Amino acid sequence: MSLSEIESAVSERSREIVHNHKLLNHGTVTREIKYKNLTPQRSITGRPKLRSRSLSQSSEGDSYSSGASYSGSSSDEDDSNPRDKTQVSSNGFKGFCVKNIEQHAFGRREIEIAEQEMPGLIALRKRAQGDKPLSGARIIGCTHVTAQTAVLIETLIALGATVRWSACNIYSTQNEVAAALAEAGYSVFAWKGETEENFWWCIDRCINADNWQPNMIIDDGGDATHLMLKKYPLLFNQIKGIVEESVTGVHRLYQLSKSGKLTVPAMNVNDSVTKTKFDNLYLCRESIIDALKRTTDLMFGGKQVLVCGYGEVGKGCCQALKGLGCIVMVTEIDPICALQACMDGFKVVKMNEVVRNIDILITCTGNKNVVTREHLDRLKNGCIVCNMGHSNTEIDVGSLRTPELTWERVRSQVDHIIWPGPDGKRIILLAEVYI
Repeated sequence: MSLSEIESAVSERSREIVHNHKLLNHGTVTREIKYKNLTPQRSITGRPKLRSRSLSQSSEGDSYSSGASYSGSSSDEDDSNPRDKTQVSSNGFKGFCVKNIEQHAFGRREIEIAEQEMPGLIALRKRAQGDKPLSGARIIGCTHVTAQTAVLIETLIALGATVRWSACNIYSTQNEVAAALAEAGYSVFAWKGETEENFWWCIDRCINADNWQPNMIIDDGGDATHLMLKKYPLLFNQIKGIVEESVTGVHRLYQLSKSGKLTVPAMNVNDSVTKTKFDNLYLCRESIIDALKRTTDLMFGGKQVLVCGYGEVGKGCCQALKGLGCIVMVTEIDPICALQACMDGFKVVKMNEVVRNIDILITCTGNKNVVTREHLDRLKNGCIVCNMGHSNTEIDVGSLRTPELTWERVRSQVDHIIWPGPDGKRIILLAEVYI
């Protein structure tokens, strides 16, 4: 081939690439959706509709398409409601509802990795599975559906129990792990990015099943206990025992006890030493950094951080952030915890004194209305707001769903809330302040 023929071929190829690029860019869209009234608009799936800027389609498929929706799913799957699908495991089992049963092989690998980190449960499984000490136990579980939970579920089953499981948090479910449990023939009703309606539907499916009546509850937050007591009081009275593992859930049990509505035995796992120290303190010390890095890719050195609450969770968060070079301040209403924060080298402040200057705001009190709209209005541009407590009631997110504020989806579980005005102040909201 001559030089002129080569140049001609290259030129033709260049024109083809440019033409294709123009066709690709022709598909670029911009969606701007604002709340029209004080009640947030709802999509078909029940989630608030948000605005996104310049959501461009790309040939690699790694950016949002014009049909992108506000679901916060954990993968690149479509955002259809799993309740609308008919899924069957390879063994013909249908008693489950997960995002995609085809992901079960990936979930099984994650469970096998988790087993290596949980030798206690594996040893118990080997020692007692021949005796089946939990034979006759019919357990409803409402916890985070993760690989570690899967190890617990399969241990309970190995010891003779039958279980039906749902998620206690709409964002924490590992879809591939839920798929692995469903493939193994266990009744799991959970997926990442559930709406509130689907959240309660999943718990209800665990409770209300044909030819199966629960006699035990493993709860994280008290939602399964609450729904059964409210909707199925006769079934609730047949429960032999409740195991609750969160501060929020324990508080709700104490309220039921004081009002005389707690008619069955309940165990407060949250106050056990292993739960309080290892889960609340040490695990939160690791997970707070992991969550912030994954969602924001932030450099922490020199950032001013306000941690609301200095219980075990707050202590873990403060230690981790201090270790990365953050300037950490603490708000605390309990005098002993406040003194502990001071003795640990943290400045104890009032929120109103520092709210204008902080770069990151983290709540971990287990209380409600800790951060109000007034506080959110005073935050600096670019401040990151998140929650490490169990419930999403600590930060008043509902007050941000107003016509003058714009929600912009950045990536899964990361939103910009934009204030009106020439400066366009925005804060970064993580997971709609669910844990």
